[in-house]
Amino acid sequence: MLNYEVDPRLLLPFVPSGTELDKWNSKVFISLVGFRFLKTKLFGLLAIPMHANFEEVNLRFYVRRQVGNEVRRGVAFIRELVPRRAIAFVARTFYHEKYTTLPITHDIRVLPDNNLRVEYRWCSAKRWNSISLETDDNLSLPIPDSAEQFIAEHYWGYAAQPRGGCVEYRVSHPPWRVWQVRQSAFDGNAEDLCGKEIAAVLRGEPHSAFLAEGSAISVMQG
Repeated sequence: MLNYEVDPRLLLPFVPSGTELDKWNSKVFISLVGFRFLKTKLFGLLAIPMHANFEEVNLRFYVRRQVGNEVRRGVAFIRELVPRRAIAFVARTFYHEKYTTLPITHDIRVLPDNNLRVEYRWCSAKRWNSISLETDDNLSLPIPDSAEQFIAEHYWGYAAQPRGGCVEYRVSHPPWRVWQVRQSAFDGNAEDLCGKEIAAVLRGEPHSAFLAEGSAISVMQG
């Protein structure tokens, strides 16, 4: 997860109805994220052949919604990339999420000092783009009130709908342990994902980066 501080005005056109931008220490973030789905089942029951294990790369930001006395802190997506058309079709149909189908690969390797190097690559506009990092720490839960905890612990998803409404869905998983990193990089052209202004942000240095171990996860019906 590569995390960038961003001018909130750039995100206002993407904020789903009924939510507002979530902030950490008065800062607003977008994150460029690569991860793997493993043993995926539709509605928790049906495993679709050849579609259970796959990569995703997405560009996300963080929102919140007040429901009575509860503050629901969630994620909204600017763009989501997957390697198979059927996966994108299901996500667009049930959630109206902004899925695009592109070739995606990943590489995870153990370095001589037992740290990890992780890379996700996707092909867009006839060129390969990548995000990568190398770990530099032991696996541990994020420090309370840290940027890592803020980013990793959003348990709701929000998707803007074509007629101006919003789908809300809950995402259930235990807190993730994370590795700190000694270096991270984005290499590519993100303008086709998010436009020129946000792409310019991604060309700068991330505010933070980390690798999360992941876990079993349930995405509830919207």
